[in-house]
Amino acid sequence: MESREIPRPKIPSLDPTEINWDKLDKTKLYVVGAGLFSGVTVALYPVSVIKTRMQVATGDAVQKNAFAAFRNILKADGIPGLYRGFGTVITGAVPARIIFLTTLEKTKVASFELVKPLKLSEPVQAAIANGIAGLTASLFSQAVFVPIDVVSQKLMVQGYSGHANYNGGLDVARKILGAQGIRGFYRGFGLSVMTYSPSSAVWWASYGSSQRIIWSLLGHGNESKSLPSSGQIVSVQAAGGIFAGAIASCITTPIDTIKTRLQVMPVNNQKRLRARQVVKRLIEEDGWKGFYRGLGPRFFSMSAWGTSMIVSYEYLKRLCSKTDEI
Repeated sequence: MESREIPRPKIPSLDPTEINWDKLDKTKLYVVGAGLFSGVTVALYPVSVIKTRMQVATGDAVQKNAFAAFRNILKADGIPGLYRGFGTVITGAVPARIIFLTTLEKTKVASFELVKPLKLSEPVQAAIANGIAGLTASLFSQAVFVPIDVVSQKLMVQGYSGHANYNGGLDVARKILGAQGIRGFYRGFGLSVMTYSPSSAVWWASYGSSQRIIWSLLGHGNESKSLPSSGQIVSVQAAGGIFAGAIASCITTPIDTIKTRLQVMPVNNQKRLRARQVVKRLIEEDGWKGFYRGLGPRFFSMSAWGTSMIVSYEYLKRLCSKTDEI
């Protein structure tokens, strides 16, 4: 009698929480997702402003901690000061996220297929596939994201620590174009790629593997036939987001500090510094700890954004699934 191998049930992190790209209503995903992620951006944007101010501060403007920077922004500009450059970011974020999410999901599926023959453990497979997907998605979205980042960061620090004032995002864009041409919008592009692409790879790799490890610790491993509750699913996703944000922020903050300083230089500065000179100046001003200026806000931002984003995104995928059986 011929024996047949009975397939083992999948880890619940793949079913029901994992929904493949081909099962999603793309139009609904993009439209609903734009509104959902815009809401998250509104909530967390002030943290980005505080982080940027801390990274570019020089001399007496250097803040000892994020709370001091927050208090000074409120004192000088009120609540609007926490949303400098927000209009520019929210406008450019929609196409950037469409590119990112599309590339992420399609690459993730392909990457899982590539690592299957290696017979690795599921957490390792998830780390590799998610890491490749996060890296690729970030690389593709940088073409849109970097110009938005350059303009918005100039607005974030305008009038602060010697930086120029502008009349909105269009004024910044016009002055950059007039002084430096198109390449002015890609100031720090290499460092941006070096910051966000590895950060995205580390974040998604950490998230993918930590999720499966947590499920295993909770008893929902390959041999488990029980399904997690919706509360457990959200909790595991949130925990994975916090863990991923902590790792990614610690690894990439030094590069992010250098990139930010390069991007906020005056557009008419005839002696624009190179990355090596920025590094030297940071060391002279504050020693090696200067590279970790804004680490607290960056850690909070990446963890809070990552957790909010991933929980919202997983919910969004369920909401936009073409099938009722998830």
